[in-house]
Amino acid sequence: MMSGIRGRNTKPEILIRSLLHRQGFRFRLHVRDLPGKPDIVLPRYRAVIFVHGCFWHGHDCPLFKWPKTRPDFWREKIGRNRANDDLAMETLLADGWRVGTIWECALRGAGKDIEGVAKDLADWLRSNTSLIEVKK
Repeated sequence: MMSGIRGRNTKPEILIRSLLHRQGFRFRLHVRDLPGKPDIVLPRYRAVIFVHGCFWHGHDCPLFKWPKTRPDFWREKIGRNRANDDLAMETLLADGWRVGTIWECALRGAGKDIEGVAKDLADWLRSNTSLIEVKK
């Protein structure tokens, strides 16, 4: 079952890429040389964007629930994902990169302001702020 779960080119990621591209931003995808292999890399702005699924990264939102089967396995796996996320973010910031995190819950569901998310990202990219987190 898990082999069918994609780590790249997910629907939320494609949506963010489309929104950024429409606003004139050009970027690279899944750069392996950077810590955490960011989903979107904007070298011109020295910025990276991670598009996180709420389940896989253990986000504290209504989209995330701990699985009832094999709870020890899932707690360890999601805990490891969170630790890897933190390490990648610290390393990127130390190397002078700006880091953005977009959570799935900000994009999924009725009544979500997708254009607002795009505007927030564009404003962040044009600013000097080093971090942004877009969530529900």
